[in-house]
Amino acid sequence: MNTTIVIADDHPLMLRGMSDFLTSKGYTLVGSAQDGQSAYNLIVKHRPDIAILDIRMPNKTGLEVAEDCKKNNIDTKIILITFDKDKDIYDNAVAAGVYGYLLKDFAIEEIETCIAHVEMDEAYFSEEIYTHLNPSKTWDGTGILDKLTKAEKKIILLIANQNNSQEIAEKLNISTRTVEKHRSNIINKLGLDRKPSTLSVWASLNKNKF
Repeated sequence: MNTTIVIADDHPLMLRGMSDFLTSKGYTLVGSAQDGQSAYNLIVKHRPDIAILDIRMPNKTGLEVAEDCKKNNIDTKIILITFDKDKDIYDNAVAAGVYGYLLKDFAIEEIETCIAHVEMDEAYFSEEIYTHLNPSKTWDGTGILDKLTKAEKKIILLIANQNNSQEIAEKLNISTRTVEKHRSNIINKLGLDRKPSTLSVWASLNKNKF
């Protein structure tokens, strides 16, 4: 079944460009809007798999739409697109449970990867905005390798190469539950927070250290 998508942006050229791109890639676009309230109405009506929303829109921001979807138990997974690198907005987006957070500068380049992650029920945040807002999360080399087992190092490298938990389980011939336990242990050992995609971004940034 094709992934169904609603898209909203108050800039007509951006809206048209993203719509045409997604349609060309085989996604099913069930609605588009130029303001947040219209976008929310489309989400309520069509219950799409994914909604791709500009954060700054009239009538309702993309973030407010995400918050309303969470409050009303709407299962549509939200991807926010923004020019902003504001930490408060980022933190509020994480709190609202969004699945994707992309900078507009790289939206077309990253949207397919982001959607692929979301389809596997995994979050995807632009690496550039994550590292801008979390500069302390890069590796400083202080005894980090000594904390990790061989299995955990293998899993970090697989995560860095965009494998999800199910794919890692198949490659290592272990259960998905075991992979999730390893991921939790790695996060604890590295002192990372549990925001969406933290470990995958960290792994991507530091894979050449292993």
